[in-house]
Parts: sequence; structure tokens; C-alpha cells
Amino acid sequence: MKRIFACVGLLTILFITACGDIKETNDDIKSFEAKLRGTWGSNDASVYSGTLEIDFDRITITGYSEIQASQVGGDDNRRPFKNFTKDIPLKGYSEGGKLFIQDGGVLQEGIPYNYWEGGGSSPDYKKTKFLEFTFSDRVEKLQNK
Repeated sequence: MKRIFACVGLLTILFITACGDIKETNDDIKSFEAKLRGTWGSNDASVYSGTLEIDFDRITITGYSEIQASQVGGDDNRRPFKNFTKDIPLKGYSEGGKLFIQDGGVLQEGIPYNYWEGGGSSPDYKKTKFLEFTFSDRVEKLQNK
């Protein structure tokens, strides 16, 4: 009987230890902040247009093609998200006011962003959410859809 209690006690200790390890592992997973998750579209599509679809740890960039650069004077340096693969989910996360995106197996340098909410103070009025990035000297403002 003592052996059974000893085995149950040992198994309990192993289980608690294993659960603790699982929790620590989950804390190490990097993701996009909850406020950034969702669909973001260009606020001013007269220059460049594109969409960011941000999920827990994935981001899909659509639009922002090279063709759009020629439509605004051919300055490709000002094109948002120009060095990222488009139309497929890429791993990423946000940290310290920057987006980090892994493309082609390489974690790209963090892209600084500003997030804010605008709108009325009425509880019935949905606040509009914005993300803003700067590419070269051009500001790209996205609105949550």
C-alpha cells in the first residue's frame, strides 16, 4: 500500500512539474497584441492601397504592389511593405511598438507603428481604430475594418 501512495505522490509531482513547464513555454510564444488583430485597410487608397490581416501570430499583406509605385511617380522607396511576400500568412509578432515579421525564414527588422482610437464618446458609437506606419518620408495610415 505504501508503494501505491508513493507512486501516486510521485506521479502527482511529475504532473505538476510538467504543467509548470507547459505554462512557461506558452509564456514564451510571441504574438501580435490583441488590439492589432483584425483586418486593416488603407485609409487613403488614392496613393497606395493594401490590407493587413493580423491574426494571433500571423500577418497577411495584400496589395501594395510595384505597379502602384509607378502610379505615384515611380518612387518605389515610398511603397509600404515593399520587401514582404504578399498574399500568404507570414509569422510575426508585435513588441515595443514594432511589428516583427518573418519572411523567407528571416526575421525582418521591426517596423515601428502608432496605434490609436478615434471617434465619439457615446457608448453606442464604435470607435475607429487606426494604425500608422512611416515608409521613407511617407506616412501610411490604416483603418480597422
